[in-house]
Amino acid sequence: MAGARCVIGIGNPDRGDDGVGRVVAEQLRGRVGDGIDVKSLSGEVSGLLDCLERADAAYLIDAVSSGAEPGAVHRFDVGAAPLPSASFATSTHGLGLAEAIELARAMNCLPSRCIVYAIEAAAFDDGDPLSDAVKAASGLVAEEILAELGVRQDA
Repeated sequence: MAGARCVIGIGNPDRGDDGVGRVVAEQLRGRVGDGIDVKSLSGEVSGLLDCLERADAAYLIDAVSSGAEPGAVHRFDVGAAPLPSASFATSTHGLGLAEAIELARAMNCLPSRCIVYAIEAAAFDDGDPLSDAVKAASGLVAEEILAELGVRQDA
């Protein structure tokens, strides 16, 4: 589907804040309009690569543990430069997001417009709920993505 834009929420909803990418995707589902595909993925590389290779622009949302305050939002333009791998060194998804993006770049399937929103997480244990700070940040990120997509919210 050439010309498509996609939003990809990454994470495991059973592991606390790790599920925040999927939470943002759910907040956006039905609000982004035609021509924008919203996906929720576990972080499995082949599914991510499949979405990226069919998109002209992609917005990815995932949890990160970089030492910043829980709920802090980091925005990276990975079409222009790699993710700082130190921030994305650990992953509950197997291969980390930084490695998956670089694999997509090496395979020439990374869209030139590819933005990663990383939300600083606090809780990753099985059964943990989404923390309050991360839940609040998820709404902010959803609104930022809508603005980047040019979706009007006042209508």
